[in-house]
Amino acid sequence: MLMHKTNTFAAMMGIILLSACGGKKTDSAALTPPPVSVSIEPVETTDAAFFDEYPATVNALDMVELRPQVSGYVSGVHFADGARVRKGQLLYTIDTQLYEANYDQAVANLKVQEANLGKAQKDANRYHELAKNDAVAKQLVDNADAALEAAQRQVDASKANIRSVQTNVRYTKIFAPFDGTIGISLVKKGTAVTAGQTIMNTVSTDRQLAVDFNVDQKEIFKFSKMLQQKTSASDSTFTLAFNGEKYPYNGKIALLDRAVDAQTGTIKTRLIFPNPQNILRAGMTGTVRVLTKSNAAVVIPYKAISEQLGEFFVYVPGDSSKVTQRRVELGTAIGKKVIVKKGLTSGEKIIVEGIQNLREGSVYTTEAPAPAAPAKK
Repeated sequence: MLMHKTNTFAAMMGIILLSACGGKKTDSAALTPPPVSVSIEPVETTDAAFFDEYPATVNALDMVELRPQVSGYVSGVHFADGARVRKGQLLYTIDTQLYEANYDQAVANLKVQEANLGKAQKDANRYHELAKNDAVAKQLVDNADAALEAAQRQVDASKANIRSVQTNVRYTKIFAPFDGTIGISLVKKGTAVTAGQTIMNTVSTDRQLAVDFNVDQKEIFKFSKMLQQKTSASDSTFTLAFNGEKYPYNGKIALLDRAVDAQTGTIKTRLIFPNPQNILRAGMTGTVRVLTKSNAAVVIPYKAISEQLGEFFVYVPGDSSKVTQRRVELGTAIGKKVIVKKGLTSGEKIIVEGIQNLREGSVYTTEAPAPAAPAKK
């Protein structure tokens, strides 16, 4: 009886274990995802012409803040705000009464010193005549010569003072330092200004303007070669756009900055653009477009790209019908395709359809999924 119960229990345990193993196999099969249906295309190369774009700022080639060289009250403003001015054009005058009075005083002082010099000269001549006849002490002759020299020094000092006062009189008139555009005046007639401190206005060049932008240090060689090439006015390598609207004149590269910025890893590059219609103004921001030509550019459909945390990837078919994710560096978009700067070579294959269902190591198939069976009634 005991033996029969033992055999019965063993048989039941065997059935339970077999059932459990069969359930695990069924669950495992259910968890395995089916292959993802995809489309695969080879990587292409083509001759391409495209624009690299950089944010840029317009700056004046020359800009000067106008500050007075003498203190006083503004007695005249001789231009219209925002007007174009010529080099040497009178812009401001400062009240000259004080400086003209100082000049008159300096001239009068010079005349006094010249009179003293004449008297000292006559005294020295007289003592020297007496000394020839031994009729005067040697010390008196020396004193007369010293007085003559001192009088001459006083005359020289008076002349220097006149030149200084004349300079102050000239500084009461402020002229345009070069051809350009003047801004809105910061002082009006009657305003008190202080020498070297008060900013009265700003003048900047306007017929040509600089456009500055930063490029990565990896592109220094490329732009250095452009700097060495001779360009003509019709060369469209460098263009400028504002809110998508192209500026009507082409630019030319002028210089690369002295050194790379250690914090950003970029170097400032300067272009020069003509401004005959006075459209460009210092301080404007726009987009520099640099024409680039490539004889064997790698291009792929944009839909083959996936983005993760600011980086771009494609899926490459691998062994055992599994995909591998590969990071790529993108260039300029050309229609529905995009240039790949780094990460792919001509002849490789990539997946272009079905990437939204892929993950690293996913199994793929190029066969279309079978249609679903109709539901039984």
